[in-house]
Amino acid sequence: MKVNFSRRRSLSFLGLLAAGISPATMPAHAQDNYPSRPITLVVPFVAGGTTDIVGRIVADGLSKKLGQPVVVDNRGGAGGNIGAAAVASAKPDGYTLLMGYNGTNAINPSLYGKLSWDPVRSFTPISLVARVNNVVVVNPTLPVKDLPELVSYAKANPGKLNFGSAGPGSIFHLAGEMLGQQTHTTMTHVPYKGAAPALADLMGNQVQVMFSTIPAALPFIKSGQLRAIGVTGPKRSSLFPDLPTAKERGFDNFVVDSWFAVFAPQSLPPAIQTKLHNAIAEVLKDPEASKKMLAQGTDPQGSSAQELADLLAADLKSWKAVVTNAKLSLN
Repeated sequence: MKVNFSRRRSLSFLGLLAAGISPATMPAHAQDNYPSRPITLVVPFVAGGTTDIVGRIVADGLSKKLGQPVVVDNRGGAGGNIGAAAVASAKPDGYTLLMGYNGTNAINPSLYGKLSWDPVRSFTPISLVARVNNVVVVNPTLPVKDLPELVSYAKANPGKLNFGSAGPGSIFHLAGEMLGQQTHTTMTHVPYKGAAPALADLMGNQVQVMFSTIPAALPFIKSGQLRAIGVTGPKRSSLFPDLPTAKERGFDNFVVDSWFAVFAPQSLPPAIQTKLHNAIAEVLKDPEASKKMLAQGTDPQGSSAQELADLLAADLKSWKAVVTNAKLSLN
C-alpha cells in the first residue's frame, strides 16, 4: 500500500501518542538526561593564561560533578573574539560553553565595531566563578620598586618604557592606558597573543612593564624572574599581603581586577541552565577546587545567573567610558 508523506507523518504522531510520548515533551526528556556525552568548555585564549588556568580547574570539577568529560578547547585570537564567536554560534544544548572574562565580554564590544556576537543577546549567563586581583610586574633590571617610582621613571625617561599585554584592547592594555591618563605619563604598548608570550618577553626584557593577573605571573614572581610592584584590585592579595594596592599608594581611581564566568549560547533551556549553575556552585564549594584556585591567587566566587547578567551590564557601561576616553578602536 502506498502511503504519502503527510499520512506517514500522521501515523508517526499517532504512534508516539499510543506509546505515551508527546512530541512536545521530547526535548524536556532529553534535558533530563543531560549531559549524556562530553562537554566542550571554550577558553578564548592560548594555554597558560589565567582564563585557561581557571577554565581547567572548573572543567575538572564539572567533569566530576556531571559525570561526563569536560574538555577545554583553547581558541585564542582577536582578544577572545574568536572563541566567543564559536560559542555564540553553537547549538544551545549545553554541550558548548564559554569561559568568559571581563576583557572579552565587557570590554571588546566597545573596542570592536563589527562583532559577530552580542555580549548580552548571544549568550545565556550561567555563573560567575572567580575574581582575580591584578598585579603590576616589571623586569628586575628596571630600577623601580613600587608604582610611584614607576611613574617617576616614566616621566624622567619618556619613550623608553614598553608595556606588554595579553592583546590589543585587553583589560591589561586598558590598565596601562588608564594609568597613563591618570598620571600624564606615556609608555609604548606592545600587544601579544596571550599572557604567556607577553610574560616571556617581559622576562627577556623586550618589554619592561606588564599588567597581569596574579595567577599568570605568580610562578615568575616566586622565582625572582619578575618583580611585583603593586596590585590593582580593591584589596591586597592574600599571596602578597605586604604588596600595597595602587589606591593605597595614592592612585585613588586606579582599580582594575578581572572576573571569570561561564556562559552558554543564547536560548539555552532553563533546565540545563539550572543544572549547570548548580554544578558550578558545587565545584566552587569543593575544598580541592577552592584550594587550587586560592593557591593561584584566584578568589572563588559564584553568583546567580541574574547577578552575572547585572555585573556584565555594569561593566559594559564603565569600560565603554574608558575606551572612549582613550580613543581606542579595533576592527
